[in-house]
Amino acid sequence: MNIAVVILNWNGRSLLEQFLPSVVKYSKEATVYVADNASTDDSVSFVKSHFPEIKIVQNTENGGYAKGYNDALSKIDSDIYCLLNSDVEVTENWLVPIINAFKESNDIAAIQPKILDYKKKSYFEYAGAAGGFIDKFGYPYCRGRIFDTLEEDTGQYNDITSIFWASGACLFIRKQVFEEVGKLDEDFFAHQEEIDLCWRIQNYGYKILYVGTSTIYHLGGATLDTMNPKKTYLNFRNNLFLLVKNVPKGNLFLIIFIRMILDGLAGVKFLMAGKFSHFISILRAHYSFYGNFNTFIKKRKKLLQKGKYYSIFSVVWQYFILKRNHFNQL
Repeated sequence: MNIAVVILNWNGRSLLEQFLPSVVKYSKEATVYVADNASTDDSVSFVKSHFPEIKIVQNTENGGYAKGYNDALSKIDSDIYCLLNSDVEVTENWLVPIINAFKESNDIAAIQPKILDYKKKSYFEYAGAAGGFIDKFGYPYCRGRIFDTLEEDTGQYNDITSIFWASGACLFIRKQVFEEVGKLDEDFFAHQEEIDLCWRIQNYGYKILYVGTSTIYHLGGATLDTMNPKKTYLNFRNNLFLLVKNVPKGNLFLIIFIRMILDGLAGVKFLMAGKFSHFISILRAHYSFYGNFNTFIKKRKKLLQKGKYYSIFSVVWQYFILKRNHFNQL
């Protein structure tokens, strides 16, 4: 079983310098690639001179996470791809449990390891934690992370279990499945495109696993931190794209209507907190969503639809009203 660990880079020389050593040291079972998204810094020359064992794929433009990986992976031949963020520290033998899990069944299409916070290593990290799920209104949440509440890692998720989505911070996927279900949707550019991909994987009848016996540490926010209005824009817009494209027939318009209301409340909350730029980001997200609505309706019609894969409850209600902020309380 051949594994390609592929790190997408854009002007991230400092991150590569900080995090590549652990990847090289602990990834003997894989071939490591840096896929460069047309960087203007000295990232590529740095990798060539300091890590000659790493293979480099050079993209012709910065197409974001989705196009960047689609372009790079089309040039890499491997049984398993690992899409790994450039701000990730891996640990000894991190690949072994992943490889063993893939060997269990060909129905296992994608896997995510345990993702802990690089800055606070005893806590789960926002982008994936111990595996992702989605509520009835399309809000992503994780074992170990609900909205901004992060759980401490006490071994409660040292298991191997099925999840709804695997984090794009460290996403293992079979090449054959990646190509079969249609790769990453480039209209997302960045953020939540991995959830869209995983939803399609589920619709094709494959399984997605969390393997808690493999651990990585994610810095997070290296490209866009949580306080960046652009991140707010992409998250709100892409979540609506995600719903239009994937929600099962009969539920779509009711869910979109409810999301309009909930997004409006989120905007009011930003205003009350004095975060006017984030309020504007939500307005921009909705404007872009309306402009692209027909495009995503067309995409929806082409997809294989099989049923409901999201939770039957609202995580918003559970978290903000019932004050349940840990996964085991839901």
